[in-house]
Amino acid sequence: MDVDAGHGAAFGRAMPTSTSPSFTGRLRSLLSFQHNDDDPVAELARTHRGIHASADVAILRRSYQIAESMHRGQMRKSGDPYITHPLAVAQICAELGMDTTTLVASLLHDTVEDTSYTLEALQGDFGNEVAHLVDGVTKFDKAYYGKAAEGETIRKMIVAAGKDVRVLIIKLADRLHNMRTLGARSTASRARIATATLDVLVPLCDRLGIQALKRDLDDVVLYHLEPDSFARIDEHVKSRPGWDEYVADVSQKARTAMRRQRVTAEVTPRPRHYYSIWKDTVAGDHPVPLDLPRIAVIVDGPDTDCYAALGAIHGRWRPVAGRFKDFIASPKNNLYRSLHTTVVGPEGKLVEVLIRTKTMHRYSEYGVATSYRYPKESDEPPGADQLTWLKRVLDWQQDTTDAAQFLSSLRCDLAEGQITVFAHGNAYELPGQSTPVDLAYELGPRQGDHCLAATINGRLAPLSSPLRDGDVVEIFADADTGPNSTRGPRREWLGFVKSSQAQMQINRFFDEQNEPGISIADKVRLGRATIGLTLRKHDRGLASEVPLRRLAEELGYPDLETLLVAVCERSLEPDAVVEQLIALVDHPD
Repeated sequence: MDVDAGHGAAFGRAMPTSTSPSFTGRLRSLLSFQHNDDDPVAELARTHRGIHASADVAILRRSYQIAESMHRGQMRKSGDPYITHPLAVAQICAELGMDTTTLVASLLHDTVEDTSYTLEALQGDFGNEVAHLVDGVTKFDKAYYGKAAEGETIRKMIVAAGKDVRVLIIKLADRLHNMRTLGARSTASRARIATATLDVLVPLCDRLGIQALKRDLDDVVLYHLEPDSFARIDEHVKSRPGWDEYVADVSQKARTAMRRQRVTAEVTPRPRHYYSIWKDTVAGDHPVPLDLPRIAVIVDGPDTDCYAALGAIHGRWRPVAGRFKDFIASPKNNLYRSLHTTVVGPEGKLVEVLIRTKTMHRYSEYGVATSYRYPKESDEPPGADQLTWLKRVLDWQQDTTDAAQFLSSLRCDLAEGQITVFAHGNAYELPGQSTPVDLAYELGPRQGDHCLAATINGRLAPLSSPLRDGDVVEIFADADTGPNSTRGPRREWLGFVKSSQAQMQINRFFDEQNEPGISIADKVRLGRATIGLTLRKHDRGLASEVPLRRLAEELGYPDLETLLVAVCERSLEPDAVVEQLIALVDHPD
């Protein structure tokens, strides 16, 4: 059965509804995943088999047993055994409809980071796919990498997601459960984690199109960052008299309109989640929560039937001017397709209407997870390879070595507002308020560096002009783009460009005389290559990385990667490392 969450209750989780001082304990019991001690994997297996009937649950039990044994004795800040966390993360992924491999990786996702279970051992036990997913969500150690750890960890995760988008799905499920159990942390920690979630992971979830997950993240972030607003909206939702009856009446009248137009469709209420209500209320500066009644029309037919359904709705109620959006002809950049309209419904009240096919509805809920939930669907569109934003991030992350700059640029790239503009016959997606200079760099670094002027909808406009959704733009660049050209970007452009691509290319132009930096990933590669070359001087080589991992542990490093960075930075001399390595192999006792 498809998840169709109402107010912050996706995946069967109730949202907080009280702000009393004693609520922390009840919040934990409501939002933590509860399991049967006699068979802790029973609910996970049942959920997984409910969507994938032929799934192998034996491997789930085996991965749980390893995770439980490795985490045994570890406790969460809430006082719960640590194993409750990976089990809850796997449960969230199961409710999304993810495949068995993702669930196995979810159960094991913290073992390499927090226990003695090595990535190589995990790879031997569960294969390359699971190892890649676990490695993708394994964080760099803050004690060794300092402030760079967060940015480099997210960069590592994005790069891993370029090969397998399930890395991001596990990370989002991990953060959702951590947010649900945030009550055990200090006020400052709750604010910091909730803000980081809102800045990066919520828009990341939106880019993946997983609205069923985003709704829960949105609402629990609101609960922690704006508790008074959350309580006010909660009270509003509980006390709106006649709201359910009104929406039911609108739904019935819409069904009648569909039948008259011979459109086969299911019409259901589509209540807004708390964060959505709060956002519109704040944006419109409304004194009371703005919560328009909303219905969804799910058409059982081809895409063209959506427009027939739209005609039926507009024939029944008067549409509100300027409130129609066609995301079927112009899909969002996260696979979302739907028609949106607002009409003057019964009693003169405004009603929002969403119109989409069954396939569109599935993708509106599950985004890139849809192909895992419905693997046998023949009409499914491509998944992660259609996410142009991910391709863009993978391209520009290679051009920055500074972790803080990367994280800042990622936050900018994930800005919630996105526009589509047209240039030279192609459509380009840009952050809201982007300018012709942003578009020029989207066309290519040379076009950006040598941008001279632009027209917007046929009229000459300043390069700092904000672009609007649907604008047709023409970029004029200096024809002399050779190595001796004196033309280049202007520093003042940094004051108005919005896209990460433009910011990084402009900064790169002015910083090109400086010594280039190097990322942690590059240092790991160089450290490994250095050890390999040093081993050759002794006519030796490594058949596997097991001895290196053992040496890293003996030398007090949290993982092999940190030791390799130390070799690259020469805080460990390669000759000394190789000598100890040879001694370890030749004399293991």
